[in-house]
Amino acid sequence: MTRGWRGWAAVVAATCVGGSLLAATAVQERADRFLTLVNAGYQALYRVESEAQWKSSTDVKPEHDAATETAGRARAAFNGNAAIIREARELLGQREALTELQVRQLQRCLLNAAEGPMTNPDLVGRRIAAETAQASTLNGFQFQLGGSNVVANDLDRILGKSTNLGDRRAAWEASKRTGPALKPGLVKLREMRNACAREMGYSNYFALQVAAYGMTTEEMVRLNDDFMTALRPLYLQLHTWTKHELAKKYGQPVPNRIPAHWINNRWSQEWGGLVEAVNLDRYFEGRDPAWITRTAEDFYVGMGFPRLPETFWTRSDLFPARAGEARLKNSHASCWHVDLQDDIRSLMSVESNPWWFTTAHHELGHAYYFISYTRPEVPPLLRIGANPAFHEGVGELIGLASSQLPYLKSQKIVPADYAPDEVAVLLNDALTHSIPFLFWASGTMTHWEADVYAGNLPESEWNARWWKHVGDFQGVEAPGGAGSRGEEWCDAATKTHINDNPCYYYSYAVATVLKFQFNDHIARKILRQPPQSCNYAGSREVGDFLRRMLESGGTRDWRTVLREATGEDLSTRAMVEYFKPLQKWLEEQNRGRKIGWE
Repeated sequence: MTRGWRGWAAVVAATCVGGSLLAATAVQERADRFLTLVNAGYQALYRVESEAQWKSSTDVKPEHDAATETAGRARAAFNGNAAIIREARELLGQREALTELQVRQLQRCLLNAAEGPMTNPDLVGRRIAAETAQASTLNGFQFQLGGSNVVANDLDRILGKSTNLGDRRAAWEASKRTGPALKPGLVKLREMRNACAREMGYSNYFALQVAAYGMTTEEMVRLNDDFMTALRPLYLQLHTWTKHELAKKYGQPVPNRIPAHWINNRWSQEWGGLVEAVNLDRYFEGRDPAWITRTAEDFYVGMGFPRLPETFWTRSDLFPARAGEARLKNSHASCWHVDLQDDIRSLMSVESNPWWFTTAHHELGHAYYFISYTRPEVPPLLRIGANPAFHEGVGELIGLASSQLPYLKSQKIVPADYAPDEVAVLLNDALTHSIPFLFWASGTMTHWEADVYAGNLPESEWNARWWKHVGDFQGVEAPGGAGSRGEEWCDAATKTHINDNPCYYYSYAVATVLKFQFNDHIARKILRQPPQSCNYAGSREVGDFLRRMLESGGTRDWRTVLREATGEDLSTRAMVEYFKPLQKWLEEQNRGRKIGWE
């Protein structure tokens, strides 16, 4: 009798399992049919919109803006279609029957839809028109200095070279005149972006953007605060040393906070030009700017990556608009995966100097990320970084590698006997690429956008809050001192990504931390060289490591990808260790000085 009961139980169990398998198979087949349709439409419309945006970024004209707006409406009509939202949600309601790849694609469908949810077509149409107008204002703005038209590179040259504080202030103030032109559009866009996010169940646009990390607004802000806590002892020492050096350079008393126009960067996010021992400008003078981008490509090829498609060189816009040329172009360096397949382009304004050398290596990092995950196993919806910061982290990693002396010597950019003090090299690394940038990205940018989008900060307080964060996090103040930049300005809007890629700058902060983790692993575990002075060039093993990490795109959780690649979770450990010798040196230099600005 017992045996009979067990026999019947086994039959019932087998029937239930078989039924579950049949049901799961049916759900997966339904998901596959749906995702095949969505991927095809998404890729086609992505290409159309990218082509339109490329034209409006490289040649600012009303007709190109109109084409961009039309393409944006077509993209939103598909990605944000109510039927697509409904089907993705219904399928995710049966996620236990789906594969991980299907779940991740469906989640991406909903994130894409949230940028233009056609559950509210009037809102989406108004937002697309406003985004297009904002990009046109940004890309087409004509800077002026002393009554003459200038471009952003001209202003950067003054801030990079001049020791005349009057000229520096004039250039800095000229760079901020985009703010009043951009603020009205940004005010409208804040409301529209938040409204689109709410259509999809997110409390605000910042919350929508951090959802790509599987995090909340509070978690992302806290993560960035943790970064700053770990690096603050070094930053305070660096800030103190820097303001003493700048006071000496300009013949001024040592300030409490550093006046913004004393620093070479328009937003005080990088503090280059202070370490003369590693000033490499002379080694780039007279070189053809095209050589810089070709050298960057050779770097990747030497690690086993393929040559860039020939169309990269024929379709990219790599150099500044020529003098007298009527065409206006966006001056912000970027790399584009136009068709999510083989059409890869870069928009830059390359000149022969160390900054553009590093930037070109960075931008091609994006290109080779595109190449690595463009394969049949990665559907178009997931041809993205493991998280948004991974893309920037890889670019930053190669930017770091391209600035290390062993690589520069191997390329005969600096002579073989060039031997600056090791601390000077570290000091320049910290100032130019890492430490001030982290406090700008994790502090000023992340907190201001969280205030504006998540906190709904009134527009009448935008500039005051901006300078409060600049002062609190960066220890920097406006040229005229506290309170000199009234609400008639909108200095936050002078930063490109505040307008065209909002609630994103924490990704650059995460990327900064990632680059030191990646570099630490490569240097110690693969090359067996010091992290502060290693050479990736020609190492197929480094190339294999990068390819394994990059080729999965967005098909796997970023935490798993990072842990498998480096053996640890996201951590500032490698970054702190990298700069330990510098911190010790700075503490000796600053002995007896007031540290920081509080």
